[in-house]
Amino acid sequence: MRRRTALAVLAMAIGQTAVYIVRPTTSYRLLALGHGGTAVGIVAATFALVPLFIAIPLGRRADRERGARLLLYGCGIETFGCVLLAVVRSPVLLGTGNAVVGIGHLALALGSQAVVARESDDKHHDRHFALLTAGVSSGQLVGPLLGGALLQNGTRLLPSTSEALFVAAGISALATAVAALAERDRSVADDDRTERADPRLLPILRTRGVPTAIFASVAVLSATDIFTAYLPVLGEQRHIAPFAVGAILALRAGASLVSRIGIAQLVRRFGRHRLISVAAVGAAAGLAGFTTTGNIAVFALFAVVVGAGLGFAQPLSMTMVVQLVPQPLRASALALRLTGNRIGQVAAPAAAGLIAGAAGASGVFWLTSGLLVGSAGAISARRRG
Repeated sequence: MRRRTALAVLAMAIGQTAVYIVRPTTSYRLLALGHGGTAVGIVAATFALVPLFIAIPLGRRADRERGARLLLYGCGIETFGCVLLAVVRSPVLLGTGNAVVGIGHLALALGSQAVVARESDDKHHDRHFALLTAGVSSGQLVGPLLGGALLQNGTRLLPSTSEALFVAAGISALATAVAALAERDRSVADDDRTERADPRLLPILRTRGVPTAIFASVAVLSATDIFTAYLPVLGEQRHIAPFAVGAILALRAGASLVSRIGIAQLVRRFGRHRLISVAAVGAAAGLAGFTTTGNIAVFALFAVVVGAGLGFAQPLSMTMVVQLVPQPLRASALALRLTGNRIGQVAAPAAAGLIAGAAGASGVFWLTSGLLVGSAGAISARRRG
């Protein structure tokens, strides 16, 4: 792996740590301010709302500039969003701060994916995307643990959320420093690169297999987001302490991290489509299991099942997308994938908020489970075709 690719993976891992302090902490901040599950769902949706409209232009830019500047800009914007969340209290301003963090995270994610896609050989895509998403999982593991510890140590929940969000800002600032090193590794040839890409997106969407890969990615990321946003709500309903909720979120991320070790060998043995289908069904079963118990030990077991299932689909869907399109269009194709992800991140939490208001957090988990089963069916149909 080249140094620049390694720095992109590291920046993503550190930036993801900050995001996964922010996401559950924002839910607790809303709860501390007296708001319920509907507000949590709406604010969670703002994370993806503005990024939904800028993913494609950013993808075009990444195709031209090979991604590193997006890393730097993304980390800086994410840092500002963390600080904003730490100082505001109204749901509207919390939604605004969450949107700013979402914009930064989008730029960081797209920049890191573009660097990996364009600076890795096709035969190494599964391995390098697995390393990138393992970095994501490490952030998802450390972030909730750290956030939960900060909230647990506070005597009052609202001031403790401010402290946790300021810590997230500091971590995001560290990611900015790493991204600056990746920017320094850019060569003059990178800046002078003038590859022309077809500006139309329809040919990408018409490429056989791309819509299915995007749908699988949407289902997995939506499931990850909803699980992160609503496990605190379910924990509050079942009298589970914030630190325990953070530990369960970290356990889920740890299972995703472990599942990505040796993923290239598993693809060669079982096939990419079959792995994604089986993993999605397993994650769906685990999410449904959360609705049946309030026992922390059983929660931990289901978290491992969910984490392992979600762990396979994300890197494999990235590989499916980038290998189905020509080299000059890869960042744009990844941007389409991220646009689909952001649509899911807006629609799924918003729908989850409505369901939570009517049926509680358990209904949210059932909705997410059904989405994963649908994605597994689409992948299976694609494999048979």
